Amino acid sequence: MTHYLDFEKPLAEIEGKAEELRALARANKETDVEEEARALDAKAATLLRDLYKSLTPWRKCQVARHPDRPHCRDYIKALFTDYTPLAGDRAFGEDEAVVGGLARLNDRAVMVIGHEKGHDTKSRLTHNFGMARPEGYRKAVRLMQMADRFGLPVVTLVDTPGAYPGKGAEERGQSEAIARATETCLSIGVPLVSVIIGEGGSGGAVAFASANRVAMLEHSVYSVISPEGCASILWKDAEKMREAAEALRLTAQDLIKLGVADRIIDEPLGGAHRDRAATITAVGKAISAMLSELSAKNRAALIRDRREKFLGLGAKGLAA
Repeated sequence: MTHYLDFEKPLAEIEGKAEELRALARANKETDVEEEARALDAKAATLLRDLYKSLTPWRKCQVARHPDRPHCRDYIKALFTDYTPLAGDRAFGEDEAVVGGLARLNDRAVMVIGHEKGHDTKSRLTHNFGMARPEGYRKAVRLMQMADRFGLPVVTLVDTPGAYPGKGAEERGQSEAIARATETCLSIGVPLVSVIIGEGGSGGAVAFASANRVAMLEHSVYSVISPEGCASILWKDAEKMREAAEALRLTAQDLIKLGVADRIIDEPLGGAHRDRAATITAVGKAISAMLSELSAKNRAALIRDRREKFLGLGAKGLAA
């Protein structure tokens, strides 16, 4: 069943009518509705193009959060072979909001790490909607350090509304864990590439995405705070999230201009959820290309490249 966003309701009506006609034809073989159904398909295709031709930042947030978008485990299953998941932070426990392990990408050994949101109610609860606790970030640190020790490139897949804000997480040192993960990103001497596959929320995303190369899917978002959170703080009204989304400059297109992101990965018309296989293939090609760009750099050059990239963001932001 297709899940439609609020702004897609006119599209839902047209596609629903086309499906009703085809269901009627399946029930009654003598009914010929194909011509009318094709006309509705054409109308739906035109409307889809019009809707996605110039999405507002808030609508991009909605698309980035679409429940049917491919998630981290979908990418791992499709793109990586010999995946061996690794669990635990060796200090407190396992956090299933963060998944990661050893794998091969095009027969090249890598470490892959990412946020997992889950697809249904049970898996979303299991993975805490992709909101990592301190042990999740400490697990990521452990895996990045292991990759550094064995000379393995690191690939991170970012998709989180933000770090988990609960009392227990704060008691176990959430901010310190995020800072350590960010520091580890900046200090390892192996190639580190990151892809924002959905939401890149706050420090919870920065802790995985302080990389040599950062790619964003066309309709992904990356920001210091969610539009709702920003609106609640600035206007004391979460309903002003549309204005906040405009002000935050959180789209891939904005972040390319600011130098935060290095490339945009095109999505199928209508978003990643409308053609998951094509999206996953495009992400795989982008990851391979980014790793190839870094393959000739030695340890010192990789660390210098990463640090200069982030130290230079302020100047690029002012210029933009």
